[in-house]
Amino acid sequence: MSARGHAFGIDIGGSGVKGAAVDLATGALVHERIKILTPHPSTPQAVADAVAKLVAQADWDGPVGITLPSVVLEGVAQTAANIDKAWIGTDARALFSAALDGRAVTVLNDADAAGLAEDHYGAAKEFDGLVVLLTFGTGIGSALLFHGTLVPNTELGHLEIGGMETEHRAAASIKDRDGLTYEQWAAQVSIVLSGLENLFWPKVFVAGGGISRDAEQWIPLLTNRTQVIPARLENTAGIVGAAMAIDAGIAP
Repeated sequence: MSARGHAFGIDIGGSGVKGAAVDLATGALVHERIKILTPHPSTPQAVADAVAKLVAQADWDGPVGITLPSVVLEGVAQTAANIDKAWIGTDARALFSAALDGRAVTVLNDADAAGLAEDHYGAAKEFDGLVVLLTFGTGIGSALLFHGTLVPNTELGHLEIGGMETEHRAAASIKDRDGLTYEQWAAQVSIVLSGLENLFWPKVFVAGGGISRDAEQWIPLLTNRTQVIPARLENTAGIVGAAMAIDAGIAP
């Protein structure tokens, strides 16, 4: 079923397909999120079938917003991170719509969805101006929002700063791979943030990804000039942002 003021968001990741209805007035999930393991191999049709199963389990009959770990242009996946490379060039919006019996579907990048949610309901909701969200994980995802308006598919993790791609320098996976202390890793993150703030002059950086739960151990060690705050919505941000994208009519 669907209800007034609610929208349904699905967040597709390398390990799980997660979804729930969202109260757009508050950003809260209407019910406990539903999770289905991401199929392996995570081919487009297999993932679309998982999405259809999740939506049926939720008994939702309205439009659906869906995130992909991909650059998405006009509904078409242009890249594939942590999902099967067969996604590249796939019309994801048409695929998911067909799997959901022709209903309206919005598809957007996963970091963009998290940025929408954190900007409107989460860590950055009190900030005006330019907000940059960075998700520190296997790589670095990014979202750029100006007064709530999303600039989609920024991919700042691939920007070269100091002779190295930012995610090759400061992703959370680099800390784990090289056995860096928080102080050593924070020094690398500071280089990335200093480069980004010299380009964009944001009002605030929002730090997401699993390592943001340990924010008190590394954010105070950063030396860049712009305030850095941890994300608040954690594992619901993608779901909430996907649901918001329907209501906002976002179609990157």
